[in-house]
Amino acid sequence: MTAAAMQARPVAPARPSADQVREILIVDDHPLMCDALALTLKISFGLKNVRTARSLGAAVEQIRMQGAPDAVILDLNLPDARGAEGIVTLRRQLPDVPITMISADLEGAMISTAMAAGAQGYISKSLSREALVDSLRRMWEGEHVTPEGYRPDQDGAGNDAKAALARRFSSLTPQQMKILRLICKGKANKEISYELSIAEATVKTHITAIMSKINARRRTQAVLLANSIRLFEAG
Repeated sequence: MTAAAMQARPVAPARPSADQVREILIVDDHPLMCDALALTLKISFGLKNVRTARSLGAAVEQIRMQGAPDAVILDLNLPDARGAEGIVTLRRQLPDVPITMISADLEGAMISTAMAAGAQGYISKSLSREALVDSLRRMWEGEHVTPEGYRPDQDGAGNDAKAALARRFSSLTPQQMKILRLICKGKANKEISYELSIAEATVKTHITAIMSKINARRRTQAVLLANSIRLFEAG
C-alpha cells in the first residue's frame, strides 16, 4: 500500500446510500482538475449534473442561488480561502452535506484540522481514478476516509477541542469572517473599514460579535485561536 491508499473508520451514516448522491459541487480553481473530476464522477456514478465553482465565494453564492448539492468536493487552497476556512464556511451553509477535502498536502496536522472542522473525508489529489471513486463512495455511505498512516487517535482530546472551536468559527457571518481574516493580517479597525467600505463603528460592532462567538477577550487571542485550527493558512 502506498501513502495515497486510504483507510476509514465507520461512523453513523451521513446518507442512506451513495446512490442517493445525484448532484455534486466541485470547488477548485484549477480548470483541468475540475474537468477531470467532473468527467470521472459523471462516468463512475452516472451523474448528469456536476456543478463547479472556482472560489469559496463563488461556491457560497451558487449554493445560495441554486440550493444545496448532495455532496461537495473542496480544494484545500482556493484564491479566496486557505486552510480550514473553506470547510468551516461551507459547514455553516451545508450542515448535513458530506464535504470531501482534496489536496496534495497530506500533513497530519492539516488532516486533523479539516476533519475536526467537519470534513467527511480528506483525500490526496494523486489518487488513481479507482481509489478516488472508492473513497468517495465510502464517504457518501457515511464513513470518514483519511490517508493511510494518519492516526487521529494520537491526539483525541486535541481534535475534540479543534472541532468545538471550528463550530464556534462556523457561527460567524461571511462579513465577520472577512473582518477576522483582516484582523489576522494585522489590520487596524480603520484599515478594515476602508478595505471593506463600511463604517469604522460597524467594524467595531462586528468585532464585538466575533469575540463573543469565538469566546475571545482580545484581538491577539482571536488570532491565536484562528491560527490554532489553521483557519486562513494551510501552512
